[in-house]
Amino acid sequence: MAACGNEPAGTPQYGENPALPKPQRGLLPDMKIADPAPWGERKPTVPEGFTVTAIATGLQIPRQMLVLPNGDLLVAEGKGGGAPVLTPKDYIAGFIKARGTTDVEGGDRLTLLRDADGDGTYEGRWVYAEKLNAPYGLALIGNRLFVANQDALVRFDYQPGQTRASAPPVTVTPLPAAINHHWTKSLAASADGRFLYVGIGSNSNIGERGMEVEEHRALVWQIDAQTGASRPYATGLRNPTALAIEPRQGQLWTVVNERDELGEDLVPDYLTSVREGAFYGWPYAYWGPNADPRVRPPKPEKVQATVRPDYALPSHSAPLGVAFSNAQVGDTRFAEGAFVGMHGSWNRRAPVGYKVVFVPFRNGRPSGTAVDFATGFQADGKTMGRPVGVAVSPRGEVFVADDLSNTLWRVAPQRR
Repeated sequence: MAACGNEPAGTPQYGENPALPKPQRGLLPDMKIADPAPWGERKPTVPEGFTVTAIATGLQIPRQMLVLPNGDLLVAEGKGGGAPVLTPKDYIAGFIKARGTTDVEGGDRLTLLRDADGDGTYEGRWVYAEKLNAPYGLALIGNRLFVANQDALVRFDYQPGQTRASAPPVTVTPLPAAINHHWTKSLAASADGRFLYVGIGSNSNIGERGMEVEEHRALVWQIDAQTGASRPYATGLRNPTALAIEPRQGQLWTVVNERDELGEDLVPDYLTSVREGAFYGWPYAYWGPNADPRVRPPKPEKVQATVRPDYALPSHSAPLGVAFSNAQVGDTRFAEGAFVGMHGSWNRRAPVGYKVVFVPFRNGRPSGTAVDFATGFQADGKTMGRPVGVAVSPRGEVFVADDLSNTLWRVAPQRR
């Protein structure tokens, strides 16, 4: 099985020991923006033995997904943020980046999809809830459906088989929403259902807005599912964009978008276990105790306290989705590990990401080189799609949300 092959030569940034070149700084980073194009007759490329089909199109910016116990698929749609720019450089970069995204307005809703006869065609489609505020993370504990809006964690009463929420949501707890430079709020429930974990991104690249606006940011909160009481669980995570529980050990994992403007190959994004009380470096350090020379005032004690992440992903690949596999996903190649959806870079000459990779695990830990699972989102200088959330069903389907073409893709073993 071939290793990931779309990254530039000389940048082995998958795994426990990524290459860390010297920091490079300039007036503006190199940029290679996605040039959107329709899929037409194309579709993503998947491994031999799998099929890929579009099970929903015309969505309004799909983000994260949740497979419900009866097999229904719930999709969060929306777009948040809107932080004011600080410098002319921010304005220029923001304008250019926007060219590589959809022009569809965010739905601020949840859509429910149903494959009633189990043939892989999701013929049922309903708006489950609407008038939300940039919903992103989703989790189910019993009959309580939790949704992480950009400003609050809310809860619906869920009944299996229902296609529409029976009542408006109840607020569990507010979430930090001022400025919202990184607006997405990722979400996962603990294996025992007692706690919820919310990933909250920073309000800046490296604290340039002042650290007072970073209070309760760049971290993972632990929230009591019954009372809504919250506390910091792990800190120094610049933008933890997706959370998932590893099924064998019950450990919480996340993917993190690291900082910009230190060069094309700094800093590696990463997949890591989230350890209670751990500090992962932002903004003072990266990939363990490597000080960021731009942060003022420096704090050597924070640099030395930095925990090294578990598994590097290519710098600026922008991982936005993570989901753990099960034995029903094809053959033994994909029986244990994590699928990671990479939205794709904007700030390097040779693009990286724009695909879904599989990171093999053994005994609850990464073990081996990541491999391509769904590719072909870019071709001939054009970009047809950008992966966001990934989800895995009990029967072995891997779902991929594509927020450029506003499509949901289903990748399934051919035997299914």
